Amino acid sequence: MLNKIQDRFTESIQTQILAAELLPNKLSEAANRIVACLLRGNKVIVCGHGHSYGNAELLVSHLLHRYELARPSFSAVQLQLNGVLAGVLTLDNELESIYRKQLQAVAKAGDLFIVFSPAGNEESVLQAIHTAKNQELDLDIIAFTGSRNDHTLGVLDESDIEVSAPSTNDSRVVESHHFYVNLLCELIDHLLFS
Repeated sequence: MLNKIQDRFTESIQTQILAAELLPNKLSEAANRIVACLLRGNKVIVCGHGHSYGNAELLVSHLLHRYELARPSFSAVQLQLNGVLAGVLTLDNELESIYRKQLQAVAKAGDLFIVFSPAGNEESVLQAIHTAKNQELDLDIIAFTGSRNDHTLGVLDESDIEVSAPSTNDSRVVESHHFYVNLLCELIDHLLFS
């Protein structure tokens, strides 16, 4: 049991060390992109599925309320996975379209779409990514993925940012994304208020 615990700590630390080498430029670019979106009066739209739903919710709560600094609320919306809409879509066998439908209803040109897709097989997230890139919306995307990110190849373009946690273990990817959310919010506060 103790060896297993030690192994998980080591795996998590090694993932963070590798991310510290690979991701600073991506995270800096993501923070600047979010700030630019907010300063021009647009909103940040966020979604995540499964375990990543919590990271999406955390990001939106930090933007709407605060991270460390008391400040005005930023315009941020989380696409929802719960409630009556999810129930109705489940009855119609259309749950995978839940984010696509909401994105089509709330997104405007100039908004920024942030997705959390650690496993790469979240059909509801993939449909939303395709919708964000269609000709009518053409939203810039920040995609938080893991090392199994083949699903984003050919979908994201040069205007998008992919922050890929260097792990194929979904648990390590999700916990890395949690750290990236906190770091991003710290960077946003720094860019706007220091």
